[in-house]
Amino acid sequence: MYNRLIMSDVARIKILPEAVASAIAAGEVIERPASVVKELVENALDAGATRIAIEIDQAGTARIAVQDNGHGIHSDDVVLAVERYATSKLQSPADLFNIRTLGFRGEALSSIAAVSRLELITRSHDEARGTHLKVEGGEILDKGSIGSPPGTHVTIRDLFFNVPARRKFIKSERTERRRINQVVHRFALANPQVAFSLSQEGRQSFESSGSGDMREILARVFDLELAREMIELPVSDGGEYQIHGFVSPPHLNRSNRQEITFFVNGRWIQDAGLKAAVLQAYHTLLMVGRYPITVLSLKLPPDQVDVNVHPAKAEVRFQAPQKIFSLLQRAVRATLLGQAAPPRVNFQDRWQGLTSEDSHDWQ
Repeated sequence: MYNRLIMSDVARIKILPEAVASAIAAGEVIERPASVVKELVENALDAGATRIAIEIDQAGTARIAVQDNGHGIHSDDVVLAVERYATSKLQSPADLFNIRTLGFRGEALSSIAAVSRLELITRSHDEARGTHLKVEGGEILDKGSIGSPPGTHVTIRDLFFNVPARRKFIKSERTERRRINQVVHRFALANPQVAFSLSQEGRQSFESSGSGDMREILARVFDLELAREMIELPVSDGGEYQIHGFVSPPHLNRSNRQEITFFVNGRWIQDAGLKAAVLQAYHTLLMVGRYPITVLSLKLPPDQVDVNVHPAKAEVRFQAPQKIFSLLQRAVRATLLGQAAPPRVNFQDRWQGLTSEDSHDWQ
């Protein structure tokens, strides 16, 4: 009876209003402040940025600002940049099977703008002046010319101001700050050649130099002693597939799997098969219930991996999963069994001012 009553109230099938459709699309991409940081940093990296600065107020609910020195957005394209399904990263359906960028769906800025007050200042390298754009709840309020350095500066204020139901699901400020830290740490680990800085509530909480030295990032994310002891995995060349990164010696372990980290073509992912391969490599070397710390980067041809299987692009599908599993398991196992004493690095000389207080909880 209840179902029949509900059905009787339904009128005719209609196309959703644009505001409702945009809010639904935004919900698929923007779950919390950390999602905004992720999308904006991905855009900066795709724009070729070598310096990315992130500022956060009230755990991202009041303000998120991301500034980069990438190639910027041309003034003619600025309005398009906040439209749904607008992107410079795909030209044809075939490109979906050969993804070479972190973002590609054309949803990020549009989805963020739909649920916030967005201010965009950008200047492409071939223009003398930049462009300023203000958007509120998806509606463009103002556009004009402005003096600015090359690159892009996006400021997001009052996230979910027009979607109060979603704002209720944001966790405590401490939890949201931790999630933002995780996102920035992962980007820094995947891109040691890029200088990152993160300031929260006016206090710098993370910084990397962009030197390309992965041990510096490990020291910043974890701590000095762990960075010294991590074992570097030699580049394992499996033809089309390459694996490189760092694994912990067996005596450095955790009570959960949260610090088993993977990047595929620069993208942080979660994959049960890859975790199983790493755990199999540590078989007999760790006590039951203990797990290693790993930061492993896999590079493979873009057409060998489908990154379009998850709304947040956190999961992928491999064309040859067994081959990758075997290569990863053998590479990690061989490294552990043939490990030499890790190199002693004098961090104090190389990174003046870095102390244990600069390391952050990765969990």
